[in-house]
Amino acid sequence: MNRSRSSWDKKAPHPAVTRITRSSSSQVRHPTEAQDSALAPYGKQRKKQADSALAQDLSLMSVSGQDILPSSKGKSSKYSRKPTQVGESSGSRSATKSVSRRSLASVARLVKLGRCKNVVVVAGAGISTASGIPDFRTPGTGLYANLEKYNIPYPEAIFNIDYFSNDPQPFFSLAKALYPGSHRPNYIHYFIRMLHHKGLLLRMYTQNIDGLEKLCGIPDDKLVEAHGSFSTASCHLCYTPYPAEEAKHAIMNDNIPICTFCAATVKPDVVFFGEDLPQKYFLHAEDFPKADLLIIMGTSLQIEPFSSLVNTVRSTVPRLLLNRHAVGPFEKVPLRRGDHMELGDLEDTVRRFAEMLGWNDEIKELMRSQETGHISTLINSPLSGMLDPPSITETSRAGQTGNSGSEETDSETDSKSSASSNLSN
Repeated sequence: MNRSRSSWDKKAPHPAVTRITRSSSSQVRHPTEAQDSALAPYGKQRKKQADSALAQDLSLMSVSGQDILPSSKGKSSKYSRKPTQVGESSGSRSATKSVSRRSLASVARLVKLGRCKNVVVVAGAGISTASGIPDFRTPGTGLYANLEKYNIPYPEAIFNIDYFSNDPQPFFSLAKALYPGSHRPNYIHYFIRMLHHKGLLLRMYTQNIDGLEKLCGIPDDKLVEAHGSFSTASCHLCYTPYPAEEAKHAIMNDNIPICTFCAATVKPDVVFFGEDLPQKYFLHAEDFPKADLLIIMGTSLQIEPFSSLVNTVRSTVPRLLLNRHAVGPFEKVPLRRGDHMELGDLEDTVRRFAEMLGWNDEIKELMRSQETGHISTLINSPLSGMLDPPSITETSRAGQTGNSGSEETDSETDSKSSASSNLSN
């Protein structure tokens, strides 16, 4: 991973095109048309690549309204670190709900007609709340609302590379609750896996570090973990690789892993604010121009540059937002022609979408086979005697979520119970 702490220094030289740092800002955005940014190589191809048949379908089925694209004035690919709260008026909410009624059916029809063969999925923490993992920004139950005990100046500081350099203990304390292994993929993850099974998934771009996408069977070549993962570790200063299991063992035992080369602190390769994104992230330069459907789910679209990716598909490409609230370009009313959204509980929405596509039974069978295999592996493992029987039962129950009607499908309920248990460690 090509990372440099100098990316956090406001006086540092302008970064190269292939070096973009993670930042949190709702006020600074990539240029929507990407004409003046690192995405410029395909910015002028949009009009030339319009699919007339797809455009005709969209004109018949999409929500009425003129194309509305955010204006673009900035030309820099470097972003300031200014966490902000997202506000939404009641008028905006009622308007956005009224235009989303037939969105799922419209997009499902496009897929069934064979119009969408290169689907790109952009996902955030909301897809994992049904697995018992809290998201970041839900008031009261999100991760950022439960960090008071770490005595940090502001919530996002716990993922700030400069703050980590001075005091790694807050992150390591939180990491004990975040490390993968305690949670299983849910119906939403397996829906995305089914997109791959049907040969429709071009790529999935995820902000999540929980590893559930890989765990449900999405191949590595179809997955971009834009904010890194716990699967590898390295020195935060000299980037010398460090055995991931040794780092985990140290952190779980309240020790700080130390680099054997420079004696600086080692951390999992989770991308902090101020660090460069992994090289694989730049696949977007070839993926988004190819996409013929963009599905956005479970994200607040608050982290740059990830959030601006949704603005880089061709103007004729349908974009479907599956979320609890309208975010990013979907907050504008009327929506851009070809934009669709369905607001509400994400797991319930994805299940209805799968039913429209005729995939629900296949997804439930996939979950049964995958999760049953996982339970068998646990029971037959040499370490099975160390496993607590209730934990096996809970894992089995997580694998059967696709079989129940509405039990525990509210992500806010899941987030609340998980936040109280995981963050109390």
